[in-house]
Amino acid sequence: MSLSNSQFHDLVDATQRNLEDIIDNSDADIDIENSAGILTLTFANQNQVILSRQEPLKQLWLADRSGGFHFDYDSKHATWRCASNQQTLAQMLASILLNHTQLEFDLDSL
Repeated sequence: MSLSNSQFHDLVDATQRNLEDIIDNSDADIDIENSAGILTLTFANQNQVILSRQEPLKQLWLADRSGGFHFDYDSKHATWRCASNQQTLAQMLASILLNHTQLEFDLDSL
């Protein structure tokens, strides 16, 4: 099933808000900026993770110093899944956040 533009934006917005809430409720030193659908996480070491929506492709893109990853929404499992390695957004972000903060995050709700 293909997502409508409205469904796609609602899913990305909900994912970004959920991630912001998880980080806000943690002890991590992460600055969060959300502007025009682009969520930027800046860590104490000034490294950044960027989550952006790509409406024409209906993808959520993740950029980190380890690389760039494109996620499609898997409606059957209600999760974002990486197009290249099939990992979920929660799995990949948990690993990336651990690398930047040395803290574990429960991202299962993403």
